[in-house]
Amino acid sequence: MGENLYTHQDENVRKTWILLSSFFIFVMALGWFFSYLYNSAVILYIAVLFSVGMNIVSYWYSDKIVLSLHKAKQIKREDNVELWNIVENLSITAGLPMPKICTIEDMAPNAFATGRNKDHAVVGVTTGLLIILDKNELEGVIAHELAHIGNKDILLSTVAVVLVGFVSIVADVFLRSRFLGMGNNRESNKSGGLLIIVGVLLAILSPIFATLIQLAISRKREFLADATGALLTRYPAALASALQKISAYSKPMAHANTATAHLFISNPFGGNTGLKNKISNIFSTHPPTQERVKALIQ
Repeated sequence: MGENLYTHQDENVRKTWILLSSFFIFVMALGWFFSYLYNSAVILYIAVLFSVGMNIVSYWYSDKIVLSLHKAKQIKREDNVELWNIVENLSITAGLPMPKICTIEDMAPNAFATGRNKDHAVVGVTTGLLIILDKNELEGVIAHELAHIGNKDILLSTVAVVLVGFVSIVADVFLRSRFLGMGNNRESNKSGGLLIIVGVLLAILSPIFATLIQLAISRKREFLADATGALLTRYPAALASALQKISAYSKPMAHANTATAHLFISNPFGGNTGLKNKISNIFSTHPPTQERVKALIQ
């Protein structure tokens, strides 16, 4: 288990650098494409500066962006003594620095961890989670989130929020530019027409690529965080029970966002049933709850 855990941590560091490098190359390719399409080298220079700037923002400020998107508020010990003590005690057990604690005013039960490393980490919970879980179950959820911090999942996951969001925005801007008739001067020739086709395909495929990035990041790490969290509390049944309660709540979070969905312990868009559930599981950033519960119980 220890060897697998350290291997996973090293893999996350590599994936983070690969993701940032891939993003840089992706923006360069887009910059070249637009500069060729509109016959302006300035666009390529802007793309270079922008990609460097986005990588810096992704590393240093992506956690703040996540907190802002979900209107998370940092709390002090006196605001919720029980929650504070649970996080503090489990942090000591895990050998981690005490993370900041945030709450989200939302009845949908959920939790997340974000930050760039263990010294700059945040654990967040919704008010709904605090209401429906008992102390043991809450400990299981917090242990799961601390496991993400210890396993070095948080930087990769948090950086992905900004980069995936940007990919979707670029795709939308490009499609709008085509519908608004930009670049008509090149549509009269075959090369211009080919570029338009490639550009539209890129715009259509970009959100799919973004989803695939999230899926690659999320599913395996959730199982490992469940296992690591269970080792922290020595009570896997509590986390299994918490996951069942969370998944039973069908309504989505008020500020559910596809770019941040993979950060949460459970799908923030709520549960589905029947055939819809089976289809959604294929594209979900989280493994099915029943599989996670089964793994914990076994």
